[in-house]
Amino acid sequence: MATEKPIYSHQDDDPHLKDDDLAGKVLRFIRYATFVDTTDISVFALGEMVVLSGQVPSDSDVACAGDAARSVIGVTSVENRLTVKAAQHS
Repeated sequence: MATEKPIYSHQDDDPHLKDDDLAGKVLRFIRYATFVDTTDISVFALGEMVVLSGQVPSDSDVACAGDAARSVIGVTSVENRLTVKAAQHS
């Protein structure tokens, strides 16, 4: 059985989460609500402000992850620092 944390947690109902708890909630929501690969995404929260960083496959994934993060209850602002992975040539 996987040791990964569940996608949804009862704690996610709390609209007053901050810092690490909010960052975890945002990352779980991005995984749950989008088709974005979150393997290379990091979420940092300071209070109710969230910073997304890392790499995703496409520009649309950058926008989709940012929109999902903004829609999380308790998030007041999002700084989206996600970048698109460079294409690998074989």
